[in-house]
Amino acid sequence: AESLEKFLEEKMSGVDFKIVVPNDYETIIEGMKFGHIDAAFMDTGPAWIAHNRAGAEAVLAEVVKGKVNYQATVWTKSDNDSINSLEDTLGKKVAFTSITGSSGFVRPMGTLVTQGHINVEGDDIIALQAALADSFENYTFAGGYKAALQLLLNDHVDVAFGSDIAPKKYLDPVDQGKLKAVDTIGPVPSHVFMVSSEMSDGTKAALVSALVELNYAENNQILRNLYGAEALLPTSTEMHIGDFGKFIDALVGLDQKILDKYNKSS
Repeated sequence: AESLEKFLEEKMSGVDFKIVVPNDYETIIEGMKFGHIDAAFMDTGPAWIAHNRAGAEAVLAEVVKGKVNYQATVWTKSDNDSINSLEDTLGKKVAFTSITGSSGFVRPMGTLVTQGHINVEGDDIIALQAALADSFENYTFAGGYKAALQLLLNDHVDVAFGSDIAPKKYLDPVDQGKLKAVDTIGPVPSHVFMVSSEMSDGTKAALVSALVELNYAENNQILRNLYGAEALLPTSTEMHIGDFGKFIDALVGLDQKILDKYNKSS
């Protein structure tokens, strides 16, 4: 963090930077809402909540392996001919990664809700859980990509939700061959750099310009060491997280679950 502080103060003379690492996203969101925090690196879900609650705006997207997103995917056994789309998973035994998983829950369940295939009657997490129970023969939160895929391989479920690269990353070639992707649901955005709604256009432009210089070879190690990203790409809230955000909004009660997931002090 100190190396980034020094870098930014060199690039934006006269501006004093203080970089902190809070224990939870609620502190960041409240800080942005009341003017105590000007900008923050955030995961996709909390970033959308910061946009909703504090008016924060996305200005930079993290680039990982040359991409600013990855694909949420529906996985089944390769010999299963009864499931060929996301809608075909209704009434089946399914494994989600976790209730806060972006590709393993938010994108598939959010798509089913926004497209009208699942109706959530109510406005809290209990209503969401009831909709899940009504929509699938049974469902489980496996705890991660690998665990969801193992449930599928062992015939405990008909479907595993997760990322497009999960089998290649977590399974050996023999097990990979037992699975197939039957539907690509859509992109899950990478992490994002958010700025306060109170930040002036001039300061915002200068900050973005400075941070983009972290992409240059002579500065890139600062970015990789601090955040594990390869590069930062200018973007906007609507362009990068707007589409994904509507799925969070459709899954009632999920915003608090997402914030709780990242609370390191509890």
